Amino acid sequence: MRCATHPDVETNLRCGKCGKPICPKCLVQTPVGARCPECAKPHKLPTFRISTQYYLRAIGAGLGMAIICGAIWGVIGWIIPFFSFNLLLAPGAGYAIGEAISLSVNRKRGARLAIVAGIAVAISYFITFLFPGGFPFIPFNLLHSALSLIALALGIYVAVTRLR
Repeated sequence: MRCATHPDVETNLRCGKCGKPICPKCLVQTPVGARCPECAKPHKLPTFRISTQYYLRAIGAGLGMAIICGAIWGVIGWIIPFFSFNLLLAPGAGYAIGEAISLSVNRKRGARLAIVAGIAVAISYFITFLFPGGFPFIPFNLLHSALSLIALALGIYVAVTRLR
């Protein structure tokens, strides 16, 4: 028998998975026995294998939810003008956006999906500026600006942890 990769080398070894003849140079020792290099490659879990189609779905779902959550966030912020209320609204928007993206990609996870969710929360935050009294950066009110940024950070954190 000759090695499938090195035809000039005789061998009696076979891959424990596919049965292909392998020589000691090609052999990869695994916990379940000798394998050829192709069978010994570590594969990503299916949960973390994300195709371009899934990324496009995630971007679409994130953008749609960013617009919806931003509008709801802006309306509630306009009706209830307590600036500390953002500390509750932002994590709620982050949860909704993270969950919608997760559902749109069949509960897949990954760092890039978390980045999409974080950007979507930031977009929803900037959509709240379109509503009366929505722009938080008033130079005379630093507390309001700081709490708004903390709320944004909380929203991003919640959305990212849904997809990590």
